[in-house]
Amino acid sequence: MKLQNVSNRKTNRLFLDVPRIIYRNDPIWVCPLDNDIMEVFNPLRNTYFQHGVVERWVLTDDRNKPAGRIAAFIDYNLANSWDQPTGGIGFFECINDQEAANLLFTTAQEWLKEKGMEAMDGPINFGETDKFWGLLVNGFTHPSFDVPYNPPYYQQLFETYGFQVYYKMEGFHLDITKPFPERIDKIATWILQKPDYEFRHFSWKKEEELSRDFAEAFNQAWSSFKKNFEPLKVEYIRNTLRKAKPIVDEEFIWIAYHKGLPIGIYLMFPDLNQILKQLNGKLDPISLLKFLWLKKRNTMTRAKGLLMGVIPAFQNHGIESAFIRKVQEVFRKKPHYTEVEFSWVADFNPKMRKIFVAIGSVPVKNYITYRYLFDRNKEFKRYPIPEE
Repeated sequence: MKLQNVSNRKTNRLFLDVPRIIYRNDPIWVCPLDNDIMEVFNPLRNTYFQHGVVERWVLTDDRNKPAGRIAAFIDYNLANSWDQPTGGIGFFECINDQEAANLLFTTAQEWLKEKGMEAMDGPINFGETDKFWGLLVNGFTHPSFDVPYNPPYYQQLFETYGFQVYYKMEGFHLDITKPFPERIDKIATWILQKPDYEFRHFSWKKEEELSRDFAEAFNQAWSSFKKNFEPLKVEYIRNTLRKAKPIVDEEFIWIAYHKGLPIGIYLMFPDLNQILKQLNGKLDPISLLKFLWLKKRNTMTRAKGLLMGVIPAFQNHGIESAFIRKVQEVFRKKPHYTEVEFSWVADFNPKMRKIFVAIGSVPVKNYITYRYLFDRNKEFKRYPIPEE
């Protein structure tokens, strides 16, 4: 086997094509857009390069055919905030061969060691946690956009090498053709009748104001439970929404206010994977026309729930129930939608898990984020789970 750094157009093409080889006989897999993958590794597009470094490798077999790939990275804003300096690995793909996987893992480990790291988390993203994060270990059905999908044997490759469970995550499905629980409706009605509360959906006409409010609510809500939290910048939110503008539905994004101040957010997109399934990772002019045609035909019948959060002072006040009511009202106007996938909820966020169960959604997918300590004698500690 031969391992190469990704350093030119040829090896970059190999890096993109590895999954096309791994999944060529998998009817469920959806090829991500090449451009989306490349943005992660583009210093001009990914702000994490301002405080981080990345290296990538591709593996070929004895016949010079693609056999695997991996990326290693360090986010210096977070690396030294753990019990030991910790980097990350991601974009791992590999044939069902432990020797090949070990070579990829060890190469990444040695690179991280040289840069002072003492552990690595993976598979994770060199960026926000809402994409390319975690290993799917149960529920190998249709993947939502940017949500992990991989062969079942990857779990054995990781755990045989020595990776240990750092935290677990769940993906929930909600059948929106069924009525929501009566209790949720009562709470939502009670909240929506209170004059101090207001719920506004996103509007491009007020993009700047609403993006600012979204960032304020997000940063207050997530900093309360997410260790080593890195606040989202308004510009990141605006850029994300602009990039997704071809599929953004203004009524899929909601902000809750109390006396004019933002206190909660709900973010949902149509599931782009239902269209990407037919594009093989390309978005050339012909593919773009096909995309627009499929969108017009209401091909996307599933929505992906990305975020729902409420600032600490207003948790357990029923804000989440009101969000669900608003979403329910939107879907009544868009009956071609039948399902929402919420991905993902980590085990260190039991409050949110309870909310998803309460509204009638069902856990159907399980993911794991692993950690590997380079010193095999060091005590392993899982991500802390708060007491309820």
